[in-house]
Amino acid sequence: METRKVQVTGGSTYTVSLPKEWATENDVSAGSIVEFHDEADLLLLSPQRDDDHVEGTLDISGLDEEHELTRAVMTMYVSGFDVIRLETTRITPTQRRVIRDATQGLVGLEVIEETADHVVLQDLLDSSELSVHNAITRMRLVALTMLDDAVEALIEDDDELANDVIQRDDDVDRLWYMVSRVFRTVLRNPTAANEIGFPRETVFDYQSSARQLERIADHATKIANLALELDEITGETASLLRELREEAVYVPETAMDALLAEDSDEAVELANEARRSIRDLDDTAREVDKEVRESDPQSAQVLGLVVDSLSRTADYGGNIAESALQQAAPSP
Repeated sequence: METRKVQVTGGSTYTVSLPKEWATENDVSAGSIVEFHDEADLLLLSPQRDDDHVEGTLDISGLDEEHELTRAVMTMYVSGFDVIRLETTRITPTQRRVIRDATQGLVGLEVIEETADHVVLQDLLDSSELSVHNAITRMRLVALTMLDDAVEALIEDDDELANDVIQRDDDVDRLWYMVSRVFRTVLRNPTAANEIGFPRETVFDYQSSARQLERIADHATKIANLALELDEITGETASLLRELREEAVYVPETAMDALLAEDSDEAVELANEARRSIRDLDDTAREVDKEVRESDPQSAQVLGLVVDSLSRTADYGGNIAESALQQAAPSP
């Protein structure tokens, strides 16, 4: 940290000098224009850029496995690069297909150039057009509906519904990557926070909660896959599973209400309600465990995994409630 003394020039203008090392590293010299960003009691300074596009280049020569190349594209996207250049001696047809598939799974990213030795991707959406609030609201709806449908598919032995749940996981993943990208962009660029319209602390809470919703969607997908292995479930086991599902969904549903509440007192009340509800779910989970032990060993094992996924869903809802409580707390 460096300190500078504020001076007055012309009788009414406050001035302060910039550290020379910082100015040199950021190409700031006499005549340069800098930007000031007001964040409560902070004043952030950044150089003004003619082109805010951040470009990144990645050598994909050793990335022959599909998951490795897919992960590389997603990592560059989430890291905040607006233009992504993928290079190698010669791009194979398989690599081109993987790149296209990965691009389609990311909001705003498009292939803008292709040659024999490189592919260029560009994010065509402006930061101001991206709403993390809308994204997590959509994630909430899709993830919790997936969970509801996955358990119903399990009980009713509805393979078509189970497969539909599995496909919807891609929608949640796309939104999760977008929220993560916005979060990292806001950390790096104060201008982005102003364009998005939320303080960086709020974006952090949204990103943390989006992660919990993404995990809930993963467990819904897991239950849907398990549903494909079992026949219809009837009797007391079906009733208890539906009860456990309702209690599991209630926790993140209430926690999200708390996170998005504008009144801090309401947010605290809802968040604490979500946390208290986890205890009720634990009691129901024990009842279901006791009931499924009466099933055949294979079914008992599968249903035990379902109970575990529903219990974890409640835990993820508890994590969202914690974020809501932190957001509602007074600022220091």
